[in-house]
Amino acid sequence: MSKIRIAGVKRNTKFSPNHIGNDGMIFNLTAECLRNMGYEIREYTESEFVLSEENEKYIFNMAREKSTIKRLKQSEKNGSVIINPGTGIKNCTRTTMTRLLIENNIPHPQSLIVDVTDDPTKELEAMDSGAFWIKRGDSHTIHREDVTYARNIEEAKSILQEFALRDIPNAVINEHLVGDLVKFYGVYGTDFFYWFYPFDLSLTKFGLEAVNGKAKEFSFDVEELRNTCNRAGEVLNVEIYGGDCIIAADGSFKIIDFNDWPSFAPCREASVPYIAERISKKVMAAL
Repeated sequence: MSKIRIAGVKRNTKFSPNHIGNDGMIFNLTAECLRNMGYEIREYTESEFVLSEENEKYIFNMAREKSTIKRLKQSEKNGSVIINPGTGIKNCTRTTMTRLLIENNIPHPQSLIVDVTDDPTKELEAMDSGAFWIKRGDSHTIHREDVTYARNIEEAKSILQEFALRDIPNAVINEHLVGDLVKFYGVYGTDFFYWFYPFDLSLTKFGLEAVNGKAKEFSFDVEELRNTCNRAGEVLNVEIYGGDCIIAADGSFKIIDFNDWPSFAPCREASVPYIAERISKKVMAAL
């Protein structure tokens, strides 16, 4: 009996800022684990996958290129089983993610979606926030400047002007939340959920954790956070996920970022069996 073949699509390194090695390692370990489970794994770069004439039935991927997402979405329509699907990856771009989380009552900061040539002064005054985060709206984060802290409205407007000079069409403006920054990783449909304080471990892409600083370790309900993250995964159609949230002094929390298949760097070895388990379960259910 021939082995079931699963295609694996690696992430283009330009979408792994300061995490090229970590993203590569989680992909490789997942492929190795699936091989040990008896699957045949055919690996592709994003460009190889887009140009391939194969119609892969089962696919796991860390893709981010628009052309790859388009191909994944077409495969999804044709009945392929995909983790994470192209629709989910697209949903994790900033503007779409913000709309979906707010519309589905996932705890989230006050947010404004703007064209970078707009003047958001009145809306930001109404937000009544002491500071803001200006985030690229049209894609996933690629450069350090794609997510920028603004101490006041004038700084926020200046950052929007810089986005316009970089040909970024729109942006999401979040209120700045005071509290403990917590990073989390999860695999939907499994028991795996991991969280930690990134500032304390000095685990960072761009050093932005310094804005909130050292965690005061406010008490919060981990199970509630896990359930909320899984609901966010359902809303966004993402099963292998990670993200960030802010824990307030009263223990409440708000999700400030949610990503499709992050690096799982601080919990890589522990997470891989669960990731492979989820992929295998989806494949077996489709047979």
